[in-house]
Amino acid sequence: MRREQDQEHVPGFRERPQQPDPDARWLAPVMHVAFFLLLGASLTRFLLRHPGEARTPWIIALSITLALLYVLGPVLGPAAPGAARPAPRRLAWLGGVVAVWMVLVVLAPSFAWCAVPLFFTGLRTLPSRAALVLVGVLTAFVVAAQLQLAHGGFDPNLVLAPPAVAAVATAVFLYMQRQAARQRALIDDLIRTRRELAATERREGTLAERQRLSMEIHDTLAQGLSSQQMLLQAADRQWDADPETARRHVRTAESIAERNLAEARRFVHDLAPADLAEGGSLEEALRMLAARESAAFRVDGAPAGGLPDQVQSALLRIAQGALANVREHANARAAALTLTYLGDQVVLDIADDGTGFGPDDVPSASPGVRGHGLPAMRARVRQLGGTLTIESAPSEGTVLSAAIPLEPQS
Repeated sequence: MRREQDQEHVPGFRERPQQPDPDARWLAPVMHVAFFLLLGASLTRFLLRHPGEARTPWIIALSITLALLYVLGPVLGPAAPGAARPAPRRLAWLGGVVAVWMVLVVLAPSFAWCAVPLFFTGLRTLPSRAALVLVGVLTAFVVAAQLQLAHGGFDPNLVLAPPAVAAVATAVFLYMQRQAARQRALIDDLIRTRRELAATERREGTLAERQRLSMEIHDTLAQGLSSQQMLLQAADRQWDADPETARRHVRTAESIAERNLAEARRFVHDLAPADLAEGGSLEEALRMLAARESAAFRVDGAPAGGLPDQVQSALLRIAQGALANVREHANARAAALTLTYLGDQVVLDIADDGTGFGPDDVPSASPGVRGHGLPAMRARVRQLGGTLTIESAPSEGTVLSAAIPLEPQS
């Protein structure tokens, strides 16, 4: 059911109708030509060897009838190879062709040579078992006709050669038919697998986009709203006792709301983070972020060239998430950002002197906002081929380090 649903959602998907065997396009005409050549040769042989006999008009009439019946086969449409139930009109047509041919063989044994194309016709029209029975009957008539034509005693070749030829021809035809069926099944399976792969990639792309959106929302809007909530709660508590401090908290919350609005607009248009858009470089964006969060900022080294936009955006988002964690959870007195260029990689360190945490206390991703920051940081760094390390211990602060490799500059 899942597979069918996936296929239904793939654009342009339709069940591929069963296609006829491509080899029949050239094999069928060859057999038709062979039949008429053998029929003409048999009639000519009879007229040359038995001129003026009483049965000659019947032989000519039956030959013409057989030729006309045979011509009706393509008019009725192509036969479905190996069909469980052939169309009744095709069964009637095949029965008429075989019956007329048998009468001709009884009257003139030389017409037995027409059995070879009829083998093909029966195998194409009937199911395998019925076709084998028909081939056996036709072969028996061929053997009887050959014995009737024999002169000078019993000839083993006349008895054994027709069944051997019929067996080889039938075996080759059935083998080719089954090979063609296997190839068609393989092609159908490959097409189905390709469509399932496309549907899977589409689902994976959707999940990856959802993860990206969740990280963007967490690192921008959610962090900003959390900061506003904390500031407004603090302002509410101090409004009567210290109005100036409360107003300062409200102004800070207003500033954060303004930046969140800018982030939301750029987020809708899939632009760079607001700090990058305003500062123009990662260093300036980190410096503005550090100033807002009352953290120190330092740059070591210089880049050999401009950083890719994805690297700049990822490092800025990591810094925003890490400083938000420091503000909300660390109870730190000081924090510092350090951006280091090492030639083949760029490293961002975020350190604080807060409460820290043990290895077993690292939060994992959850449907809520809390605990989503560190997994989001790891996902951002992993997408760029980098590493994220955390050094922390209770009451000893925390150092978070994000290292992202850089492609060598040409």
